[in-house]
Amino acid sequence: MVLFLHECKLNRKSLLVWALCVGVLCFACLLLYDSLADSMGDVSEMFSDMGAFSAALGMDKVNIGTLEGYYAVEIAIMLSLGGGLFAAMTGSALVAKEEEGHTSEFLNTMPLSRTGILLAKYAAMALLIFLFELITLFCVLAGFSCMGEMPHMANLLRYHGAAFLMQLEIGSICFLLSAICRKKPTGAALGLTIFFYMLDLLLRVVPALEFAKYITPFYFANAADIFSENAANIPLLGTGAGDCATFLAAALLLYGRRDIAG
Repeated sequence: MVLFLHECKLNRKSLLVWALCVGVLCFACLLLYDSLADSMGDVSEMFSDMGAFSAALGMDKVNIGTLEGYYAVEIAIMLSLGGGLFAAMTGSALVAKEEEGHTSEFLNTMPLSRTGILLAKYAAMALLIFLFELITLFCVLAGFSCMGEMPHMANLLRYHGAAFLMQLEIGSICFLLSAICRKKPTGAALGLTIFFYMLDLLLRVVPALEFAKYITPFYFANAADIFSENAANIPLLGTGAGDCATFLAAALLLYGRRDIAG
């Protein structure tokens, strides 16, 4: 519990900076809709007929001429990508920073097993990601409230729940990288997140890449899909949760067998 609280406290500034930057940006973009509303109808009709481009961004499924559709296409991209990058940076630093900062020898003198250390750090990462999602959701709701129009709440909560799991999966992959690296793999973590995002865009326009929906967590956290279908993709959410457990188990196994530098 002490290590869990220590990690949460240590990362609170990073959490607030990321969550407020992403949340305030989404809030401001929602307020911009008023000035764009007159032209959004024509823009929506134009973009919906742009073939692969429309399919990649989900504009063939929702009407960006409405505030809800505008959120599902434009705002959700910032939320998903910003949350994914935050999860990647957080997960990649939690374990490897001990060896990089030469504090692992002190950490391992504590009355905790390696498994206990990793579980405490993983729990801290999960809480930080959850708080990020909560703060950004509050900013989004504030934006809708200022506009005097609220979205379909069930779909909004479905999307943010799926986004939380997506970020946790990315964080879990980067947590595994952190457990096997002697230095923080920040570059690899950020690059992997961008790769997953681009893979999601590609598989929506290239039928041969449909298998990739089981690889990129951005697929099941697509707001346009959720808002247009009024449902989340439960099988893929289950796969994502299983992936989180698998990456955590792999981190525990590999970290437990490593020779750790002081």
